[in-house]
Amino acid sequence: MNRTRCILETASETAVEYRKSVADRIVDLIAEHSDHVFGVGGANIEDLYDAVHRSAAPITGIVAKHEFGAATMADGYARTTNRLGVVAATSGGGALNLIAALGESFDSRVPVLALVGQPPLALEGHGAFQDTSGGAGRIDAERLFGSVARCCVKLTRPEDVTAAVERAIEVAMAGGPAVLLLPKDIQSQPMPDAGFAARDGLLFGQRFVRDAPDTQDEVLALVAAAVGTGLTVIVAGPEVARADARAELVIMARALRAVVAVTPDAKDAFPNDHPLFVGIAGSMGHPRVAELLGDAAVCVLVGTQMPVLARAGLEAALANCPTVWHVGAEPAFVRTDAWLRGPLRTRLLEVASATAPAKPGYEPPRPIPSPALRVPSTSGPGVRYRDAIEAINARLTPGTDVVVDAGNTGAAAVHHLPVPPDSRFVIALGMGGMGYAFGAGIGSAMGRRRRTFVIAGDGAYFMHGHEVHTAVEHHVPVTFVIFNNNAHAMCVTREQLYYSGDYTYNRFGPARIGAAVAAMFPRIPAYSTDTRAAFEAALDATHDAKGPVFIEILCDPDEIPPFAPFLKEITA
Repeated sequence: MNRTRCILETASETAVEYRKSVADRIVDLIAEHSDHVFGVGGANIEDLYDAVHRSAAPITGIVAKHEFGAATMADGYARTTNRLGVVAATSGGGALNLIAALGESFDSRVPVLALVGQPPLALEGHGAFQDTSGGAGRIDAERLFGSVARCCVKLTRPEDVTAAVERAIEVAMAGGPAVLLLPKDIQSQPMPDAGFAARDGLLFGQRFVRDAPDTQDEVLALVAAAVGTGLTVIVAGPEVARADARAELVIMARALRAVVAVTPDAKDAFPNDHPLFVGIAGSMGHPRVAELLGDAAVCVLVGTQMPVLARAGLEAALANCPTVWHVGAEPAFVRTDAWLRGPLRTRLLEVASATAPAKPGYEPPRPIPSPALRVPSTSGPGVRYRDAIEAINARLTPGTDVVVDAGNTGAAAVHHLPVPPDSRFVIALGMGGMGYAFGAGIGSAMGRRRRTFVIAGDGAYFMHGHEVHTAVEHHVPVTFVIFNNNAHAMCVTREQLYYSGDYTYNRFGPARIGAAVAAMFPRIPAYSTDTRAAFEAALDATHDAKGPVFIEILCDPDEIPPFAPFLKEITA
């Protein structure tokens, strides 16, 4: 598969504009799509931060504690606001620290623009510090970032900046990320009197070459023929929320007389209290979904490619379903009979309109609520996953967003925690990088200006949890809930289930995380709890807090989460 490059070529001159610096021009352009720049400073990106400070646009510069945290802030901001997330980093190690987070944004098609400082052009290949020009045996930043970006451009002339930035933003908003490599001497140069390059100076190649999708008429004809022949099951994915198509999905579900399941990374795609909602599909989901798919005459995939975590346990039902069709931007990983692409909101309404109206007196199906997975009992210390999640759920108000980290904690939250009305629920299952939730929750809360719950484990905290400091500095309304079992608990479970269980590399020495945070940040409410009652008391005491809150829950590293592959192994 060929990697993507955006190649900057000679561009024509246009109208004269006041001679700001190149960095000023970059800030002006991104301010049309975002009101925050998340990043970490450094010599080769400081001109950009200087331009943010000078800008008359309503744009705020945020300095995180680590470039991964900054990039996940941009990712979380983009996911929940449906705007462009922007991250800035300096060259060398700072730039390399972006890779894991951009990989998540790439796999999940999140619109993120990365502005990456580079050494001055004149020093490339001549011993420049942090040289990533690809010459003289150095790392090639264009090749490196081209593997985790839909578009990677190196800006080498001031007159090209407008075309480069506008094209990168366009690519990112179509399902990013995009990367601009910005040599320091180019950032600081004044904009030429001649103005800016024409947009046709950029040649852009698509990252993927695919067969042409099915035509709209073919798919709509299939809808009309198939609906009404039996049970219709919709499985909705994260593209629904990205396209802000949740209302249209409800309209289509009613028109198709369908029940609706969602993938683990799309809990907020459909109202969890809707009578047509049947639960979560896949490895963290509900058995009822597989049962319904087994009885279905039609399955409609909406905004999901059905990756492994979404289709686990459903493979046989999908293979045997008489009709499977797909509405979404990317081809599905499972067999489909037809594929309808295009603007998701428009396509869902078109499908609804093509469906024959229900007969007089028709009542939509009233599905039986999906029962939770049954997990083995445990006698270890602390609070059980389900008890803690139920305590959180009882206190979440409409409009409170939730960002969850991967692992046992994530599986429990996906399985047990309903999404409150008017709220977003985010979990990074593209790459599953631990610690994602800290930055993403902060970025989401800044962008949405509302209380956000971050739910993560102690392993994730030790990786990137000190972004709590960023929340403290900016008084961000985030409640951090840390499940501390003093282990990489999902890895402990795997050692026990798939290997001898006679050894472990994944249990930690005890750590008093809540007490440590309380000592570091005495101005924020910080608690350590080891019973459900104490956890509930901490949640109640901080209900009206305006800034960040930190609550540690002690729990059992040997508790099995509601994760279907583990439960299947136990019962095998």
